Amino acid sequence: MQNSLKAAASVALGFALALTLAACGGSPEPSATPTASDTATASATPTETASATPITPSSSLDGITVTGDLGSAPTVTVPSPWAIDETRRQVLTPGAGPEAVADSYVEVNYVGVNGRTGQVFDSSWSKGTPAVFSLSQVVAGFTKGLTGAKAGERVLIAMPGSDGYDSSGGSSAAGIEVGDSLVFVVDVVAVSIGQATGTVNQPSLPVTVGDDGGKPTVSIPSGSTPPSTLIAENLITGEQPAVAEGDVMLVKFRGWSWKTGQMIEDSYDAADAAQLSEMIPGWRTGLVGRPIGSRVIMIIPPDQAYPDGNATSPTVEAGDTLVYVVDILFATANG
Repeated sequence: MQNSLKAAASVALGFALALTLAACGGSPEPSATPTASDTATASATPTETASATPITPSSSLDGITVTGDLGSAPTVTVPSPWAIDETRRQVLTPGAGPEAVADSYVEVNYVGVNGRTGQVFDSSWSKGTPAVFSLSQVVAGFTKGLTGAKAGERVLIAMPGSDGYDSSGGSSAAGIEVGDSLVFVVDVVAVSIGQATGTVNQPSLPVTVGDDGGKPTVSIPSGSTPPSTLIAENLITGEQPAVAEGDVMLVKFRGWSWKTGQMIEDSYDAADAAQLSEMIPGWRTGLVGRPIGSRVIMIIPPDQAYPDGNATSPTVEAGDTLVYVVDILFATANG
């Protein structure tokens, strides 16, 4: 597709909805009672038989045991019947980089255990695919438990029913009743950010890069000959997983015409969602392998941009070289 990023992004305008796990109350949807294969890959071991006797809520996570390596399905032991007084979290393995905020997108693997029964009711590991959702569109327990999380972190979260599924009447298919406390062990794969952050680099470039209140500027020498091959360099190198060829991305960017030196596109006030495979060749080549959080400058010759020009948006003349600066805010294969 040889159109502007914004035009190509129309393919992915459902980004937020497509990446949100649909469920009552906007939480990761619990699956039906786990099968033997579910418990084999992400098991929870109850230490007592569940009882109808009222459960005294715990004020700590001390009774819960989690074993297993980061990145693999954990085994979670809950002293059921068990409940928690309020949503609580404990970082089991520290992460690095920027922290998730209340409206961040996150990509995670997780296992969910019912505190009353001690049984697994949901597991992304058993499904074979990480989950991606916005913390603004999940139940309160997830928003509270993952706010502050970093990529590479394993976190234990327990939430009372009031922060879980009580408002939707529980989930009979998953064996969750009103009042059930839920325990999650979550491995955070990636966290969306608001602007590029990481290690600042100073590559040698045929243009001058500046800053205007956090937004990049580019000055192109008047009358200069543009490079004939693609130049792609990190101005900032992020600290999260790298973009892959099939990813959906969330980006901020600005673009300039080499011929005129003028800005032709600007999305720094509102991020765009885009499928990388739908981008012009220079983007596809220049952004693959760049970590989330990076700010990348690309000087793209016409044969990798718009060889015949583009009369729509942006307005590009035939044979023009383009300069883009892109902040990679998020990327996922699960779009």
